[in-house]
This record gives sequence, structure tokens and C-alpha cells, in this order.
Amino acid sequence: MGIEIRDYVAADEDGWLRCRVLAFLGTSYFDAVEPRKPAIAEPGFSLVAVADGAVVGLMDVAVEDHDATIESVAVHPDRRSEGIARALLDAAVARLTGTGVTVLDAWTREDPGTLAWYRATGFTESDHYLHVYADLHAHPEEPDRAIGSRRPGLRPVKAFLHAKLEDEARLREEFARVHVCRRFALPIPGRAASPAT
Repeated sequence: MGIEIRDYVAADEDGWLRCRVLAFLGTSYFDAVEPRKPAIAEPGFSLVAVADGAVVGLMDVAVEDHDATIESVAVHPDRRSEGIARALLDAAVARLTGTGVTVLDAWTREDPGTLAWYRATGFTESDHYLHVYADLHAHPEEPDRAIGSRRPGLRPVKAFLHAKLEDEARLREEFARVHVCRRFALPIPGRAASPAT
């Protein structure tokens, strides 16, 4: 594979940004563009997969008490199906093992490849809610319908909202872009593995 999995360093930022944008472009997160890499507070961490000096994969994990959350996971589109995301996940689980973290979770939308990857790597699906985008480019009245009353002189052009899953049918009739956001969770082993003898 020729891939090195290592900790992110500041010099990786440009490659991290490019990898994430290109990986997200063909998904329902196509507009989740960051101008800078979001910081991950300790004890969380950021991993990168590097090949020939270029970032080809990334995983950011936030940690709070006994819970860890994958904030971003992405593989450059030219390097998919090479096991890079799995190698990043394995490195993250190894780092979390024995730390007191009991679960690694991730929230994602209904992209078939992403859902299949989480299921194939041992995550189980549980909670759900909706992501609703109200955008005047989809329909000029969407933002007003989403927000209702507004301040004089201000007109909303785009809004990102959360909603209950039970409202899905009604919201899909009102808005062009509605996504089911799904929580996937993976138990983390309680003890670090013993060194081989």
C-alpha cells in the first residue's frame, strides 16, 4: 500500500484541506468546505495517511470523557478502496484502547458508500435526526418558510437546520435538500493489548 499513518502536523494543513474537499465533493457533504483545519482539543487527535509526501486520507477524533467522535474521515478519491480509511480507523481504535473511552461514534448522512463502510467496519447504527437546508437557489421561498418571521431589512438566503425524524415526509415536501443524519457507534476495548512475547 505504501501508506504511512501518522499524527497530523501543521505542515499537513494544505494537504488535509485538499483531501477533505475532494473526498466530500461527491457526497451529501459537498458544501462542507473548511478554509482552515478545525482544531481538535486534547485528548482528541488528528491522523493523516500519507503517500509520496501527500495527504491521501485523514481522521480527526474528538474525545470527551468516555466518548470519542469521528469529526472527519476522508480518503482522496484517487485512493479509495485501498484500505486507507480502515487503516486510519485501526490506528484510532488502537490509540483509544485502554484510555477509558468506551465508544467511538460518528454522525453521517445517507451516502451509500459511507454507510456501507461504517457497517463493514463493525459500527452499529442507532440515533437519527434530520439535516434540513433551506436555500433560495432551490426555491426562493425556502429560507422564509424555514425561519418564519425575520428582522426588517434582512432576508435569509440559506439556512441549515436540525429537525426530528418523524417530520421527514413533511419536510421533504417543503425543502429540496433534507438528509437523515445517522449515528454509528463502535465499542472500544477496555484494555491496551499486551505486547507480544
